[in-house]
Amino acid sequence: MPTEVVTMDKIVSLCKRRGFVFQSSEIYGGLGNSYDYGHYGVLLKNNVRNQWWRAMLQERDDVVALDSAIIQHPRTWEASGHLERFNDPLVDCRACELRFRADQLEQAQCGRKPSKHPGETADCDLTPAREFNLMFETTIGPVKDQGATVYLRPETAQGIFLNFKNYLQFSRKKPPFGIAQIGKSFRNEITPGNFVFRTREFEQMEMEFFVPPAEGERWYERWKQTRRDWYVELGIRPDHLRLRPHEPDELSHYARAAADVEYLFPIGWQELEGIANRGDFDLTRHAEYSGQKLEYVDTASGERYVPHVVEPAAGVDRAMLAFIVDAYDEDEIEGETRTVLRLHPQLAPIKAAVLPLVRRDGQPELARELQLQLRDRFQIEYDESGAIGRRYRRQDEIGTPWAVTVDHQSLDDRTVTVRDRDSLAQERIAIDQLGDELEQRLRRPWRSPKLAS
Repeated sequence: MPTEVVTMDKIVSLCKRRGFVFQSSEIYGGLGNSYDYGHYGVLLKNNVRNQWWRAMLQERDDVVALDSAIIQHPRTWEASGHLERFNDPLVDCRACELRFRADQLEQAQCGRKPSKHPGETADCDLTPAREFNLMFETTIGPVKDQGATVYLRPETAQGIFLNFKNYLQFSRKKPPFGIAQIGKSFRNEITPGNFVFRTREFEQMEMEFFVPPAEGERWYERWKQTRRDWYVELGIRPDHLRLRPHEPDELSHYARAAADVEYLFPIGWQELEGIANRGDFDLTRHAEYSGQKLEYVDTASGERYVPHVVEPAAGVDRAMLAFIVDAYDEDEIEGETRTVLRLHPQLAPIKAAVLPLVRRDGQPELARELQLQLRDRFQIEYDESGAIGRRYRRQDEIGTPWAVTVDHQSLDDRTVTVRDRDSLAQERIAIDQLGDELEQRLRRPWRSPKLAS
């Protein structure tokens, strides 16, 4: 495997410099592990979401969509086991006043001596470990002291289970079928970190696939491979992905089997997505706590059963980070180092940049005309600031696959130069044909140029 040029420090620097991600509340000194997404970050996240929806809905006829509430009935979390089991072991250090997960001290840094782990120095004064529930608690009602205690959801999955009965009634679906949603979740992590990889507020892409009990294992195996392949199709190098099955002592209380799609980040192998065979735990528990029957009845045969569930659960933020890390590259052009994001064109925030070679002689006017012509079909950016080489570099750093340059010849024959981000090849194309040409390029199969290096 070739030596990687990417580091987390380079990724953090690029994301701030080019407007992907900013520290939240930065003017007040920032809020720990809280981030705001800038213009290009918003566009990239939208593209990640859209590709997930495409894979779940557009390319399938056995999955339907949901957008459930963030605040749900508090009994939800009793039934799901979150109130009882959703805990991490917590220790406090009386010396540095920091908190750490008791089961991850060997990965943490001492607050006073970062080269040491908590508990390794004489200055450390750790409290005994205690259980810490990760859910954010709040109240609803006009008066805080008299309000009902509720929780910000720690996962989107439970909203799907709460709506299972509704979907049987209106969607005319029968197992096997899935309910998918994307939404915010909240976990009061003790030790968040590594940029946007682990934060207290994050976005999930989850799907619960309901199957006849005898088919649970088969669908679990199928969804494991399907979800790994999704990342490969969008440009992630296969040798930087792996499917890691959970050991028995890792399994969540609801899982019969589970595996993680992991990516080789600069910080090592880390989870991108979990796929779990949840059995009938969730529907059975919610039926018990709600008093409602949550089962499927085949009206033709009279057969009735509680479906088993296979769950692929991914993070939008983690997926975006993996796509950026995998796309990050450096090469040399005319003696200068170029930083480039070799993103899959379908994910790229900007599909094409329209650049007048100079800011005179009618070139800006023609370039603006071209921008208006294209932006009904693609996310287009116009840039006339600075030398053309500098503008190319800006677009390379945000991952724009094609730069369209309007020059003197364009005014004579209405053709433009299209520069490819990866190969640097330039091709002369008629303005009237440009939209169709870019459309065709977007539809072509794409392979990361880093695979050839």
